[in-house]
Amino acid sequence: MNLEARKISLVQEFLRIDNEKIISALENVLHKIKSENFDENLKPMSLNQFNEEIDKAIEDENKDRLINTKDLKDKIQKWD
Repeated sequence: MNLEARKISLVQEFLRIDNEKIISALENVLHKIKSENFDENLKPMSLNQFNEEIDKAIEDENKDRLINTKDLKDKIQKWD
């Protein structure tokens, strides 16, 4: 069974669960595994990459390619 079929089967099985404790336990396991997976894949950037990011940020500021928080929030409110 391929990954997509397994995911569909898992979702179907999950939808048949009507026990709050089981759902809570599955949520906890899912969050824990996702967090562990994120931590395992988290890699520090190199000093060169860090300096490139700083240079890009400075360039963006110099070329006025920034948006302040208030304007960004206003823009997001108009997405609906």
